[in-house]
Amino acid sequence: MDKSLSKTPSVTVADVARRAGVSKATAARVLGGYGTVSDRVREAVTAAANSLDYRPNELARSMTTGRSGTIGVVVGDIENPFFSLAVRGITDIARQAGFTVILINSGEDATAEKAAIRTLLAKRVDGLIVSPAKENDVDHLREAIRSGLPLALLDRCGEALDVDTVIADDQNAAESITRQLITLGHRRIAYLTACDTPDHRFHTPRDISTGSVRRRIEGYLGICREAGLIGMEDWVKVGAVTPERTHRIVIEMLQSRDRPTAIIASDSIIGLEVFRAHRELGLNIPGDLSLVSFHDADWTSVTTPPVTVVRQPVYELGATAAKLLVERLNGEDRAARKVVLKTEVVERASTQAI
Repeated sequence: MDKSLSKTPSVTVADVARRAGVSKATAARVLGGYGTVSDRVREAVTAAANSLDYRPNELARSMTTGRSGTIGVVVGDIENPFFSLAVRGITDIARQAGFTVILINSGEDATAEKAAIRTLLAKRVDGLIVSPAKENDVDHLREAIRSGLPLALLDRCGEALDVDTVIADDQNAAESITRQLITLGHRRIAYLTACDTPDHRFHTPRDISTGSVRRRIEGYLGICREAGLIGMEDWVKVGAVTPERTHRIVIEMLQSRDRPTAIIASDSIIGLEVFRAHRELGLNIPGDLSLVSFHDADWTSVTTPPVTVVRQPVYELGATAAKLLVERLNGEDRAARKVVLKTEVVERASTQAI
């Protein structure tokens, strides 16, 4: 047998204690970061651990301290640049506070989200940050809260849950861009979202279980009503859940007799498919179609023309959710907080008057 392949025995707390000349209990206090020891003892144990290349047994440490040093994060679509950037904000803050992140993608599916929460609870995470797939299906989150696990909500606001929540000012953003398009003369304004309904048709905002999208649609419809536009519910298109389905929806809209003169894309992935489809049909942005997209993705500023966007504080959404959770984990006890972060409309060249 090749000795180079033989398993090297793990260095234990007892090994470190012997090297440092202290008791096992004293070494455990230093290595676990709890209790009180003198600076001299701490230095001796640390030096011994370094010389032996000691690696802590995280499971054993969690059993001793009651903490795993991990935060569980569940988001809807990690391929969406929005969630990728938000998770970066979470992990940066978590790392600074000494926590690692376990990330699970739900695919915006409530069943997958419930399975993810069960997995994270089994792994004994210290807290959760969740972007719920459906705000009207959160009993699994209530169970986590009842178990004593701190929870923060990201981007979606579950009114039934009394927990820390961080969202963007979506409704005001939708009102602003809708008002701008109406001022430019647009009346056939489509709103396109990945959220779906059982019959794949939109009827009222109550059909939408994702709060951030529901608030945007409410803002859009509210400004349309103020402008005297009727029947605008028919211009809300749902079910753009994949690039292929989005492409089909957009092509169908743009080939219809009363095609929209403007489209509001609910995220940058949808916006990109709108951009691709208009080129496929030989249309011109903004001459034939004005386009506005939520989320200032990298591609939106380098296309011809560059795309007008709603710039959301995505990194800050994630970072703020993590800060609130870390404060809870560090013992802060106060009423649940709802933080609403401002958005910004970045005007480029993809809209014009008709």
